[in-house]
Amino acid sequence: MKHVPTLAFAALIIAACSAGTAPSEAAPADTAKLDASGDQPATPVADAPFTVQEIADFDEPWAMTFIPGTKLALVTERSGKLKLWQEGGSTLDVAGVPAVAYGGQGGFGDVILAPDFAQSGIVYLSWVEAGAGGTFGAVVGKAKLEQGGAPKLSGLQIIWKQDPKVTGRGHFSHRLAFSPDGRYLFIGSGERQKFDPAQDMKANLGKIVRLNPDGSVPADNPFADQAGVTAQIWSLGHRNILGLAFDGTGRLWNQEMGPKGGDEVNLVEAKANYGYPIVSNGDHYDGKDIPDHPTRPEFAAPKLWWNPSVSPGGLAWYGGDAYPGWKNSLLMGALSGEGLIRMAIDGDALHKSDRWDFGTRIREVEAREDGTVWLLTDGKKGKLLKLVPKR
Repeated sequence: MKHVPTLAFAALIIAACSAGTAPSEAAPADTAKLDASGDQPATPVADAPFTVQEIADFDEPWAMTFIPGTKLALVTERSGKLKLWQEGGSTLDVAGVPAVAYGGQGGFGDVILAPDFAQSGIVYLSWVEAGAGGTFGAVVGKAKLEQGGAPKLSGLQIIWKQDPKVTGRGHFSHRLAFSPDGRYLFIGSGERQKFDPAQDMKANLGKIVRLNPDGSVPADNPFADQAGVTAQIWSLGHRNILGLAFDGTGRLWNQEMGPKGGDEVNLVEAKANYGYPIVSNGDHYDGKDIPDHPTRPEFAAPKLWWNPSVSPGGLAWYGGDAYPGWKNSLLMGALSGEGLIRMAIDGDALHKSDRWDFGTRIREVEAREDGTVWLLTDGKKGKLLKLVPKR
């Protein structure tokens, strides 16, 4: 391990996720609209309440999860690999992973542990698969992680798919989170750069989906009495959901990449419609206006939004004490914003509390059970970083 100087990541800046990346992931900061979002300039990492340690290297890392009670973590690489990181040891390939459709924003996605992982060894994964006629869609599966000898997945079972599959390789989202009681699996499903599906109740695109752990639909879902994918829907009117996190009181938050100048964080409520593409605090990338949220009060408005855009990457709730003043905050990575953003939770409100400039794209944020925060940087030379609290 080594300490990383404040500007050491400059060489890691990646202009885009890939040739097929959507503008929301790669575009320069938006200056077209006046910044009414209350954003503040980023603070140099040297002035943060932590130092940064570079721990490990990965190839296009996308998501990670720590295994409680161990010195292990699972990390997905977008091209299709699942890695078992061992603190102080080598990083191993996990066998038995599904084939993924890699390209654009597609590939391997999220990884989380089942609520009963200590007993079952079950993990949940998301990835992109190809369909007929050049179409693609995200899927979610579960499998048992076997760690005896060489690590491998066994009994992989797909439990959910984006419906319909559509052309293009953007805005899959496929972020996962279990409710704190372990009863429900929430899935972020992007609108796949197709706009209208976010409001189409016959599609599960542009939605947050709520399922039982086996993939079945809970009887108390808000649209459970309707047939097909409609029954899966928990909330709608979303764009590109790249972070889901429950706070200490059990409320669900999401962040999503908005259009130009419209990245947002929402407090997610059952049956709520967040308005995309009818309203947004951003504009289309071709310059066409989208009415702002206040023009349509029937839609749920974001708790925070960013203009210029920061391109959110990863979201975690922090409830620890390792960093002074951080308790009960949301931590969000920034891709085009190249940093880490802290938002203090105050009842139903959020406050933009801190923003640190890392000089590189932050794809993932995770809080470990010991209270430390860890990050994954984006791209071919992605890094696992530990934020070491200053004493």
